[in-house]
Amino acid sequence: MSLSDLVPPLEKPRRQATAIPLAQLFDRAKIGAEIAKAHAEGLAGDALRRQALELFRAGLDSGRERAQEVLFASGGGLACATNLSKLEDELIRALYDFSVTYLYPAPDPNAPCLVVAAVGGYGRATLAPGSDIDLLFLLPSAEDAWGKHVTESMLYLLWDLKQKVGHSTRCVEECLVQSRRDMTIRTALLEARFILGDEKLFDDMCRRFDKEIVHRSPREFVVAKLEERDTRISKAGQSRYLVEPNVKEGKGGLRDLNSLFWIAKYVYRVRQASDLVDAGLFTRREYRLFCRCEEFLWRVRCHLHFITGRAEEILSFDLQRPIAERLGYAGRGGLSGVERFMKHYFLIAKEVGDLTAVLSAALEERHAKPAAVLDRFHIRVRRQDKLIKEFGFLIENGRLKAGRPDVLDHDPVNMIRMFWLADRYGVALHPDLMHLAISRLHLIDSNLRDDPEANQLFLDVLSSRNSPEVVLRLMNEAGVLGRFIPPFGRIVAMMQFNMYHHYTVDEHLLRAVGYLADIDAQRHRDDLPLTNTIMASIEKRRVLCVAVFLHDIAKGRTEDHSIAGAAVARHLCPRLGLTPAETETVAWLIENHLVMSDTAQRRDLADQRTIETFAARVQTIERLKMLFVLTVCDIQAVGPGVWNGWKGELLRTLFLETQIVLGGGHTKTERTERIQKAKAELRAQLPNWTDADFEAYAARHSQAYWLRVDLPRKIRHAQLLNQTEIDLPDPIIDIRTDAFRAVTEITLIAIDHPRLLAIVAGSCAATGANIVDAQIFTSNDGLAVDTFFISRTFERDEDEIRRGERIALAIEQALRGQIRLAEILAAKHAAAAKDTPFDVPAQVSIDNELSNRYTVIEVSGRDRPGLLYAITDILSQLNLNIASAHIVTFGEKAADVFYVTDLTGAKITTSGRRAAIRQKLLTAFPGQAATKAGAAGKSPAVA
Repeated sequence: MSLSDLVPPLEKPRRQATAIPLAQLFDRAKIGAEIAKAHAEGLAGDALRRQALELFRAGLDSGRERAQEVLFASGGGLACATNLSKLEDELIRALYDFSVTYLYPAPDPNAPCLVVAAVGGYGRATLAPGSDIDLLFLLPSAEDAWGKHVTESMLYLLWDLKQKVGHSTRCVEECLVQSRRDMTIRTALLEARFILGDEKLFDDMCRRFDKEIVHRSPREFVVAKLEERDTRISKAGQSRYLVEPNVKEGKGGLRDLNSLFWIAKYVYRVRQASDLVDAGLFTRREYRLFCRCEEFLWRVRCHLHFITGRAEEILSFDLQRPIAERLGYAGRGGLSGVERFMKHYFLIAKEVGDLTAVLSAALEERHAKPAAVLDRFHIRVRRQDKLIKEFGFLIENGRLKAGRPDVLDHDPVNMIRMFWLADRYGVALHPDLMHLAISRLHLIDSNLRDDPEANQLFLDVLSSRNSPEVVLRLMNEAGVLGRFIPPFGRIVAMMQFNMYHHYTVDEHLLRAVGYLADIDAQRHRDDLPLTNTIMASIEKRRVLCVAVFLHDIAKGRTEDHSIAGAAVARHLCPRLGLTPAETETVAWLIENHLVMSDTAQRRDLADQRTIETFAARVQTIERLKMLFVLTVCDIQAVGPGVWNGWKGELLRTLFLETQIVLGGGHTKTERTERIQKAKAELRAQLPNWTDADFEAYAARHSQAYWLRVDLPRKIRHAQLLNQTEIDLPDPIIDIRTDAFRAVTEITLIAIDHPRLLAIVAGSCAATGANIVDAQIFTSNDGLAVDTFFISRTFERDEDEIRRGERIALAIEQALRGQIRLAEILAAKHAAAAKDTPFDVPAQVSIDNELSNRYTVIEVSGRDRPGLLYAITDILSQLNLNIASAHIVTFGEKAADVFYVTDLTGAKITTSGRRAAIRQKLLTAFPGQAATKAGAAGKSPAVA
């Protein structure tokens, strides 16, 4: 999909009739005449000032409404920003006229007067609807009392008009002294624009600033601006492909374009963007690209500010849809309108990055900036290797450069080889070479795609043990990756409109490749010990590398992306040189890349049917290993905070249990042996107990308990339950922290009753705790032995224990009836309730095939405070016993699974009862549309 395919008719600005005449924006003459008339009729002092303020306010509001109307009519973002800047200019002139006419007349009309100048963004004669107005009040001298009075008067008027003003009052000498010390002030003065006053004084300041500051410090300014950019981007989010980007401060946003122009203005002394061509910085095509990027970003920013009524710079999910609708984007080709709009946004952000690279190359040629160092690159060559020269390249200052102008035209395979060389020798690519590749993308045609050498070079990069993520990202930035692998080109800059994924699809895939390389290099020995061990034992390493790279390659299509992705792999892998067997393995991994995470998080891993079903799907231990590592990389690459120790524990359990089954274990005989072994292990840990006491204790638990609970937890339960043999006047609550799995365990021992789980879930919701899983058992003498796993909040165990104690207190109070959970949760729901941009249909499926003993109920829908309480309360009202619960949240979507029986311990088999359960559970999602799901239906997998 090309950039032009994404641009809807309404989004293309109609440039004619976008500049509003000044009289229609703010009729200064008319307002001045009305103030003069009021003064002539005797109005003076505060009364005249109030009257003037009303006229100024009405004129300002009218001008802003007119600017917004023209934005809707023409679509011109820059024109809107220019109109708003002109409006502000006229307002400031009107305020000055009022101040010097009625409040502080000039004592000497012939003496030099002050200057009012726009600086910063306002100095560029562009102003967003919610932006600050940055002003410099330039005085003829530091002691100019009249100028200070006028300045103060104008500022008070601006503040009374609710204007956000950033201002400074200085004489020329102070401007120069301050700009030497402060780079922010220096940047602001670089953009200074005359509005009114003594133009000769303003010109003198500009001349001295240029001669004494700018001319002497180009390198210092460039280094400072680049450092400032790095700091800014690290705060806004390192990737330009964050799905909620910052239009102003984020990577690829307006500030990057501003920084680019500031540097060009400082180093090359250009005055306006069109001068970039004359200075030799940009070609005419690149200048047009600069203008297109600036126009698009301004358009989005103006709509953002108008919609929110404030200086909102984050293009958040709730704002993306209304802006897409304003700009006329409609659904097409498997993408919704909002997804097409955001794809366009990210492609623009990429173009901004390309322009920045062009400028970087020019600055290096002038030695105005130090050579860049790429993350993870370590130079591994100290001389000109014969191989590099042979292909027409050279290494200079740790950068791979073209050794001849026609290096790519002479041999198109060099379009891929240049990246292969960068990876092999650990050198960065010179911006000139990147720019050359961008200009020669037409060389990547069907002949090059079918070239065996080019494909082998690409596969070498993908499966490299050096820095494949860095090199692949460079290929993507240059547009080479999407041209060479066309299915990848389809998902470049594609976002997934949900709160779960933090990055665009292409960025997610590249990050997954990076995590795989990190695991392969043993960089996660401490936090992913099993994953590192498994990775070292995988035989078909390149198969796994290809599968990780392609696992989401078919996102955004109308069909299931896992199935469509497998088809893509079957077509692409032979081209890359994989054997038929390797190709089928890649296709299988892609088709099943969600199965392991879905099973681990949403199934009872202690239920033997779960393990057997999963093992039957995987079939071989080698597949199991590759699927495990692929799943870890996939979850890690979703975004910060998505992976945690608890998910790792679930995946490890599923892997180890499945490995036993695939190795021929877990027969009925072995099940009995495992129970006896579990009892013997616990007996050995309780040396002070008599045999009779232990036998009596062991008889209190079911077989499922001995198979599902690990030894440390069994020991703790024995110690706690030993207190209950005589009496249990109050519930027993035990709190333990687990930093490795990032959870806090809350164990509850109480007299069992149907609403117990609902009360615990409600208490946790009332205290803001998030349950991620639950182990639920009832002893043979009627006691509930339940363990709830809560997402960890604090780093320090002491803080987490105190939090656990607050949750425990809430549970105790709720069990005693001392607090009303329904009212508390209703209030929390009301406080959190707001319109959401996401459509998450409610769904309930009831399945009797997933477990031998239990009916499995899956409930999914839009998450909210107290949802788990509502669901479990309904299940208790329906007289269902919950054997285990598995609680998962994917962004805005809750997907909870319950293993249940009726009160007799049997499955729910009658169709009428299942239909009644489903209908009742859907009431937990008021106002949400329901998706039909059959009694034995399967819930859609979530990646």
